[in-house]
Amino acid sequence: MAAKSLQLAVALLFLLGGVLSFPLGQDTKDTKDTVTCGYESCHATKPNMLNVHLVPHTHDDVGWLKTVDQYFYGDRNDIQHAGVQYILDSVVDQLLKNPDRRFIYVETAFFYRWWKQQSSSMQQTVKQLVNEGRLEFVNGGWCMSDEATTHYSAVIDQMTMGLRFLNETFGACGRPRVAWHIDPFGHAREHASMFAQMGYDGFFFGRLDYQDRNRRMLAKEQELLWRASDSLTPPVADLFTGILPNGYNPPEGFCWDQSCDDPPIRDDPDLEDYNVDDVVRRFLTIANSQSMVYKTNHIIMTMGSDFQYENANLWYKNLDKLIRYVNALQSNGSKVNVLYSTPSCYLQELHRANLTWALKTDDFFPYADSAHDFWTGYFTSRPALKRYERISNSNLQTCNQLEVLGGPVSRKGPFGEGDSQTMKKAMAVAQHHDAVSGTEKQHVANDYARKLANGWQHCQVLVSNSLAALTDSSAKRIYCDNLNISVCPLTESSKKFSVNVYNPLARPVTWPVRLPVNGTAYTVSDANGKPVDCQVVSVSKATQEVRRNRGFAVNELVFQVQAPPLGYTTYSVSLLQHGPPPASTQRGTPTVIQNKFLKVTFDADTGLLSSLSNLETQQSIKLTQNFYWYNASDGNNSLSIQPSGAYIFRPNSSTPFVIGKTAKTESIQTSAVQEVRQWFSPWVSQVVRLYADSRALELEWTVGPVPIHDSLGKEVITRLDTSINTDEYFYTDSNGREMLQRKKDFRPTWQLKQSEPIAGNYYPINSRAFIKDDVDQLTVVTDRSQGGGSIHNGSLEIMLHRRLLYDDVRGVAEPLNETSHIFPEGLVVRGRLLLSLDRPPSAADAHRPLAEEVVLQPLLTFTDGDLHPNTRLEFSGLQAALPPAVHLLTLSQWDEDSVLLRLEHQFQSWESKVNSQPVTVNLQKLFSTLDVLGVSELNLSANQWKGEMKRFDWTPQKGDKPLLKTFEDPSTWEVALRPMEIRTFLLRVSLR
Repeated sequence: MAAKSLQLAVALLFLLGGVLSFPLGQDTKDTKDTVTCGYESCHATKPNMLNVHLVPHTHDDVGWLKTVDQYFYGDRNDIQHAGVQYILDSVVDQLLKNPDRRFIYVETAFFYRWWKQQSSSMQQTVKQLVNEGRLEFVNGGWCMSDEATTHYSAVIDQMTMGLRFLNETFGACGRPRVAWHIDPFGHAREHASMFAQMGYDGFFFGRLDYQDRNRRMLAKEQELLWRASDSLTPPVADLFTGILPNGYNPPEGFCWDQSCDDPPIRDDPDLEDYNVDDVVRRFLTIANSQSMVYKTNHIIMTMGSDFQYENANLWYKNLDKLIRYVNALQSNGSKVNVLYSTPSCYLQELHRANLTWALKTDDFFPYADSAHDFWTGYFTSRPALKRYERISNSNLQTCNQLEVLGGPVSRKGPFGEGDSQTMKKAMAVAQHHDAVSGTEKQHVANDYARKLANGWQHCQVLVSNSLAALTDSSAKRIYCDNLNISVCPLTESSKKFSVNVYNPLARPVTWPVRLPVNGTAYTVSDANGKPVDCQVVSVSKATQEVRRNRGFAVNELVFQVQAPPLGYTTYSVSLLQHGPPPASTQRGTPTVIQNKFLKVTFDADTGLLSSLSNLETQQSIKLTQNFYWYNASDGNNSLSIQPSGAYIFRPNSSTPFVIGKTAKTESIQTSAVQEVRQWFSPWVSQVVRLYADSRALELEWTVGPVPIHDSLGKEVITRLDTSINTDEYFYTDSNGREMLQRKKDFRPTWQLKQSEPIAGNYYPINSRAFIKDDVDQLTVVTDRSQGGGSIHNGSLEIMLHRRLLYDDVRGVAEPLNETSHIFPEGLVVRGRLLLSLDRPPSAADAHRPLAEEVVLQPLLTFTDGDLHPNTRLEFSGLQAALPPAVHLLTLSQWDEDSVLLRLEHQFQSWESKVNSQPVTVNLQKLFSTLDVLGVSELNLSANQWKGEMKRFDWTPQKGDKPLLKTFEDPSTWEVALRPMEIRTFLLRVSLR
């Protein structure tokens, strides 16, 4: 559709109030060049031969041993020789020399940087290569995300960002058909579900457990159909999945990059060392051997590896020869046909084979590459970065929402020019499988954190502008990012200030606020001027120690706030000059703390938890909790011992050391909060906290600096031991969404030979885990991604911190021994676990919203002094709160007059009698300040219209081929959501 006709269509729709539909990205039909991209561009294959698909590729980490910028420019080659800009320069040059050649590219973060630096003529040349299918994008996200430690909302965002750039730059020919996760260290079911909903026809990866691979090779099940949701109706979340034969490397002896040592093809018989016959013989042997463990007469070979093709001529010159000489033997009866190909062309041949495929319904965790090498340590590695990434995601969603709600003034207003793009790019890069995973070098981890901090600075300007518009007040706003350690210069010194509480959730929330202060008594009033119960308690000794002179508050002001959905409220705080003293601290352990929902008991002799009771449901469990450390195996004495490192968890004993059998305690009991402060050792402490209106028990842990004076690496856990009869089962979430059942020493798809009883039973916990029996369910909600498992009946352990003295020999070449300028003796980490006890049939009704509040927490901003009398103290961007089952996942500015909206049903089909039902939302009655003029539905990644998204269909070995069911919405504006469904809309809107 040409631009003028699009404008006319939009104008007509505005007048008619109809449903809006318009093209996404560049319309390739307008180009003069012939378009033969995608499946139409594949080379012909030969049906009666073994077809070997050679896929030239490079794997370009968006940060690992070097920062993302160092990798792009080719800087710091003393660390690793790698320069992405030169790879793309060289590949384009070589593709132009032979139209048969192919290349795939993956990481849009790098391609975007390179593209901006090209001339218009070079950009046109590259577009022609894309239109002809000679340069093909696969995966297409900003990065190749990690699958264990990422949250689904951030993965969707980074995929959307990368795919949008490709769509707007190359049109339909830029849309990847295949997801490509060749390096992540295990694979999550939720990722497969998301890829299916993004429209991918298939998914290829390189790493899976060595036992799983061996079984699949024998059964020819390295290509399978992954049913990635137990709630979405097949085939919505079905994804064809292929396991690559050699990770993502070329076959042994066939690496022709400048970084490789394999001999080139020497094909002049008049020169020394002619080797064509030998090369062809070895290649045919490898090809025939590989064909024995795959199902069809098509096999794939990845011809490339990390940061290869900087001198692409080396690769292509030899690949041209390989194809020519192998295929020449066909005239002598050879049945092997070699061709340049791409993953999508290979996938098309598998689809044409019209076979049935093994069905998989679980995931690919944990991953081990040999008997004692479980890659389960990175589930927890760099816990501070993991928490910072999670907070940054919350801040970004708030930033996105306020950009929409505040209108254009949010981007350019009284506080300057703000933007969300810088934060979006920083968050997108942070999803990389060597970023939030914690498997990068220290200086690279620092760079990820710096980029997130810089992005937040840009967002703060936008947020301040937006709130100025919404509140009708341009008073300066203060942000306090260190409230977790009781640091906020304004509240510590001011006698009168206000707190703006913005709630990014689409339902009201009640949230405890703790502000560092130096006064002993305060008054707090809400937006209606009503007094709010507040209490002053002393800052804990642990907090005083970790602040390291960054703040000087001696007390904390504690009160509960209630914030409207997708909006803010305001609380005014004033110092009382002659008020009562702060709540006194009592030494020793109280036997009980309780509110109207929960009762918690402690052992008076040990100071440890002893039971947890839900007073509403009248259920009670025995519950003890303590901290332990596993002694990490090291490689100091023998190279045969696999050490623990950034990736690998390898304790040298199955029995952890208890850090303190007893805890020194003191307690505080007020009307707002009750606390038991526990000290287990000089480097481990905890506050057990119960707020007045809370149905969850908070455990705020502080760990570090982990001592290493004994030359022992330590992996620190907390373990909850209960009276629940778990029968060796427990449950963890997949990327923050669907829950998966786990069982000790068990894998659903093969007979496990367990060689690591601890590390082999660890799984990623992204937002929650639970244990249950028929009567009781204990759910633990985490504030970041962590690793954990249930090693003993009735127990759940979670790894909190790791400090290791040896590298685990997986490439990072650096021990995971984190320090900082503030903590030169070792990093101190603080976090929270939230515990809820419920009856199993209704437990999700509690833990779903609870986890949602932790992921998207309220943003507090502060204003000094009295507020202007005309200040608008309360606001909601919604006409009414969304139903409990519905989560507003995305609200983000798309272009000048349209916004991207994602609505999500956040319950699985089986987990709630009340909330696992379809729900309907009226889009025109959704927002309080936006008129919705038009709507079109998109796929999950917002790069295809939903109605135009068509995928390959596949048939499982057992059962019929599932047929895609379509569900009708009640009306144009009313959309129905079924359990675990995410629906994505582009709304044309105007501010009221």
